[in-house]
Amino acid sequence: MILDSALVTYYEQIRAALRDLLGAHESADPGDFTPGVELPELTPAMREYLSVSGMTHAPMGEYGGKNVSLLDLTGNPATMTTKTFASLIIVARAVRYIQDTGERVTIVTPSSANKATAMRDAVLRAITTGLVTAEQLNVVVVVPERSVAKMRCTELFTDSVLRERNPICVYRGEQPGTVKSIARGLVDNDRELMETERKTHLWYTLQLENYLAADIVRALAEAEHFPASPDCARLHVHAVSSAYGLLGHAYGRSVLPAADRERTLPSRYFLVQHLGAPDMVLSLYHGGTVDEADRPAYTLRAEDGLYVQQDDPRFPAVTFDPYETLDPTFYTRQPPTSARMNELINGQGGGGIVVSLAECLQRYGQVRALLGTAGIELPANPTALREWSLTMAVVGVLNAIDRGLITEDDVLVHGSGSYSVGDFDALTLRDLHPVEDAESLRHVVLDATVL
Repeated sequence: MILDSALVTYYEQIRAALRDLLGAHESADPGDFTPGVELPELTPAMREYLSVSGMTHAPMGEYGGKNVSLLDLTGNPATMTTKTFASLIIVARAVRYIQDTGERVTIVTPSSANKATAMRDAVLRAITTGLVTAEQLNVVVVVPERSVAKMRCTELFTDSVLRERNPICVYRGEQPGTVKSIARGLVDNDRELMETERKTHLWYTLQLENYLAADIVRALAEAEHFPASPDCARLHVHAVSSAYGLLGHAYGRSVLPAADRERTLPSRYFLVQHLGAPDMVLSLYHGGTVDEADRPAYTLRAEDGLYVQQDDPRFPAVTFDPYETLDPTFYTRQPPTSARMNELINGQGGGGIVVSLAECLQRYGQVRALLGTAGIELPANPTALREWSLTMAVVGVLNAIDRGLITEDDVLVHGSGSYSVGDFDALTLRDLHPVEDAESLRHVVLDATVL
């Protein structure tokens, strides 16, 4: 199954979801700026703007008696991640506000990189399709230093005017999650200043509901094109930091017509994380708490220098480092979404697992072959991979099946991100604006919003 533009196909359902999810919040919380819940009319320009929101469902084959398939959400070549879907809808809401009021909007986005890339691409698409002008809409992103290698050089950088209007800021501190407090601090401290001196509204877009509305397309497309068998529960597997995508899928199922929901069993969800941020898996299996003491103890194996453990099958059996950062995409500690996912998994079924780089390398050839069956090409050399999300998810599935952690026979991997050297032109640290706190970010934003 190939769906060329999911956001166009399900545009009216997304509109309804925005009204349902955000309508009450928009009217009840006047403190933060939001552009409202409405989307632009679906004109030819809007259709072109949304045209990169394709998705593909394809079989990957059988493993351990399980049928494994892929929902590929990486079809936009400018991002190659699922962040395209939510970013296009978020920016579309800003476009509608600008079209209705003539006022300017500055989106402020902290990110581990992929969301920043997708937001920048959505803003660029809004400008190049003529929905708004570069003076009316811009985006400021803040990323941690370890994610710089993921940032892309696009027209938003090569064009000098667009580069000045849409800066990429980098935080070089030890805790990557600090980018959230820096961006949030700017919006809290300087919203009125920007409105008064720069005539622009600052919009902090990290609210969960902004993402749920777009991610419903996963469930809508599934129900229409590749539903599970009526008597066989489907397990949805996702490499996650905060699991926005799975929560969006769950919400999408809840808004399906009753007849469609009742045609299949409730969805089950399986989280895949890495050792650098395993908090959702820890929370799931330890009563909603995250305690370092609940990690298994690793022992250094002298003969090969690897750390090993056999006590907890939900953690890697082998790793180069018990606290390694496999991919900086996954940097959120103690995400507020854990409680929701725990409730879903405890009520409907599923689970979670943590994977290591050593395990991904051990299985890399196998994963490459499985994904090749589904039309995804991984580089022959794993050191060329720059986004490990999809590889992590498949390794998590294979390990979990081998360890008897998956009982479902129908396994659907959500392909949330995969790209490599050569898929994009990279930026370097010297191309970006260093920031240390909200005050230093304010100076960058003031320069970016000069009329």
